[in-house]
Amino acid sequence: MLIFLFVSLIFDFSMMQSHQNFNTLEDKKIIIAIDGHSSTGKSTVAKDLAKALHYIYVDTGAMYRAVTLYAMRHGFIDESHFNQQKLEQELPGIKIKFEMNPNTSLAEVLLNGENVENEIRTLAVSKHVSKIAAVSAVRKKLVEQQHQMGKDKGIVMDGRDIGTIVFPYAELKLFMTATAKDRAERRFLELNERGENVTYEDVLKNVVNRDHIDSTRKDSPLKKAEDAIKIDNSNLTLQQQFEQILQLAQTAIKNA
Repeated sequence: MLIFLFVSLIFDFSMMQSHQNFNTLEDKKIIIAIDGHSSTGKSTVAKDLAKALHYIYVDTGAMYRAVTLYAMRHGFIDESHFNQQKLEQELPGIKIKFEMNPNTSLAEVLLNGENVENEIRTLAVSKHVSKIAAVSAVRKKLVEQQHQMGKDKGIVMDGRDIGTIVFPYAELKLFMTATAKDRAERRFLELNERGENVTYEDVLKNVVNRDHIDSTRKDSPLKKAEDAIKIDNSNLTLQQQFEQILQLAQTAIKNA
């Protein structure tokens, strides 16, 4: 009887200590910055990571897509021209925010109060978003909002310049990449599943073109932060990628 009681007390103490360690991990909040090329699955893994850690997820690419959609709707940009001056004049009137969808438990993008989550994901928007994102005035406006979103930490943010410009002091920085071919194949399948009538050649051309624009723009070009961990997911499944990144995040939180 005494042996049983002794073992029971040890077990209870062990469980209590484990619970305390879990609470300590939960109480610690860091900033996780995920950068990388287009169509590398940044948003997917960032959403899953934020959900697992009970963090806030911010898709900065969606913010630039929303501005792009606004410019397209108002005739500021198309295949043949881009009226940058007019867009910059309109920036004060562009309001972007995220709203939780109770059915999916995911944040969706609102442009001036309108839910544009599906419309901003089309190839039509993808064709112009890199040009819009290269505009310094647009970047300045959105980076200011992103700074506010991350002031209390406990956030996972993905984009092109999160670890280099927006949060250079982030406790965990990741840089995701894959071959252009692999990324185009994934994007092609994704668009087809949504019912978009696109060709693989068009998608590949868009991926290569966006890589060039993102990497060569003057303001905040896409590049790996010196202290970022590179994740090449060309040969990784979504589950393998998530498990690898979750482990990195848990280690960063413990060490914070």
